[in-house]
Amino acid sequence: MSSAAKFDPALHILKTLRAAGYEAYFAGGCVRDLLLGREPADYDVATSATPGIVLRMFPRTLAVGAHFGVVLVVTQPDISSKELAPPQVEVATFRSDGAYSDGRHPDAVRYTQSAAEDVQRRDFTINGLLLDPLREGGFLDGSLRAPKILRTAVIDHVGGLADLDAGIIRAIGQPERRFDEDKLRLLRAVRFAARFNFSIEPATHAAMRALSPRIHAVSRERVRDELTKMLTEGHARRAFELLDETGLLAQVLPEVAKMKGVAQPPQFHPEGDVWIHTLLLLDQLQPGCPATLAWGALLHDVGKPPTFRVAPDRIRFDGHVEVGVAMGAEICRRFRFSNDETHQVLALIENHMRFADAPRMKDSTLKRFFRLDHFEQHLALHKMDCVAAHGNLEIWNFVRERYEATPAGSVRPRPLITGRDLIAAGYQPGEQFRPMLQAAEDAQLESAIGTKEEALALVRQLFPLNRSAASGSSTG
Repeated sequence: MSSAAKFDPALHILKTLRAAGYEAYFAGGCVRDLLLGREPADYDVATSATPGIVLRMFPRTLAVGAHFGVVLVVTQPDISSKELAPPQVEVATFRSDGAYSDGRHPDAVRYTQSAAEDVQRRDFTINGLLLDPLREGGFLDGSLRAPKILRTAVIDHVGGLADLDAGIIRAIGQPERRFDEDKLRLLRAVRFAARFNFSIEPATHAAMRALSPRIHAVSRERVRDELTKMLTEGHARRAFELLDETGLLAQVLPEVAKMKGVAQPPQFHPEGDVWIHTLLLLDQLQPGCPATLAWGALLHDVGKPPTFRVAPDRIRFDGHVEVGVAMGAEICRRFRFSNDETHQVLALIENHMRFADAPRMKDSTLKRFFRLDHFEQHLALHKMDCVAAHGNLEIWNFVRERYEATPAGSVRPRPLITGRDLIAAGYQPGEQFRPMLQAAEDAQLESAIGTKEEALALVRQLFPLNRSAASGSSTG
């Protein structure tokens, strides 16, 4: 959805509230992002109007969080717009929060008429800023479709502007209290620091280390989503370094934390231990990359720590792929990934070592390799793996060139024969059909045969009819 398609409805809601005599401002992340020159994902409105008033003022609303003072206002889409869904603007009533028994949501809220009091309940100073777009000079050019903020339009009760200028993530008020209210904020602090390349203020950092074990109060789905955002926003290495520094990594992904200090054979991995190698992969993840690729990069060597041994010739990780697949399956189950996501992440772990054999593969084997779902992700992972180690891309180039030059139809060609053809040729159905059809497909993939007749002739040569028929009759 375009910036204007989000901004214009939010501004209309704000103006409507103000015209009715209520205070209303843009609040939170949208203000932060506008000040940083970024396009906000959404525009949220904070107001002195209570949820009941908001529900009555706007014809289309969703009381999804009315218990916490939050109403979604569904706005009318522009009929000339290509947007498929009408914008939804979150409108939150000024409030102060009670206790957080579940570590995520307040048990009760108290509405207030004070914007200054409202921002004290928010997480970090850079997210506690308010914007009055109707204040004179609120926009440099007066255009509603290009909201360039003047700092004079910002209302700052928490020192957020100074922290934004200094590049600091600082909890509002007492850090321990802010994190104890909502344990997910522990991960959000890491994500914001990594995304904006900010530092974490010392008292906030200390509170995160002290309270890191409490992250387990957060649902695993929420933790998964935060980690996925860290991995796919373009600053994955910094995020995971911060997770490690704050003690959160050992809590949410102990299998990854155990990579630290696990040495690798220097002739193949001059970069250092498994942890350093993994960080170098994460450093290559691009913004918006597929989540499964990102998780595959993170977990591709997760089986190395438990399989580490020093052999007479060199350090070895015998069976680390198989062990890694089992560990990856447990991690995906723990974080409740979908079946499709789990399948792809595990496939990336399982096949990341196969590239070494690619130059010696028969055409049929290589084409079956290309059949892996989302093979482009396998290619991307292998390249990152090489760049993070020895830097030799010869095999990657070989596989990429062959993959790009191989027509899709020759990777998954229509079978020349089926089981029905074998029955018509006189063979008795049974387990022997699998190797027969496999042999025909291999020859087809190798371009050795190209017709049904040639396929049947090959089967008759490799599996003489009299022997097959005898085997079939003896089991009948």
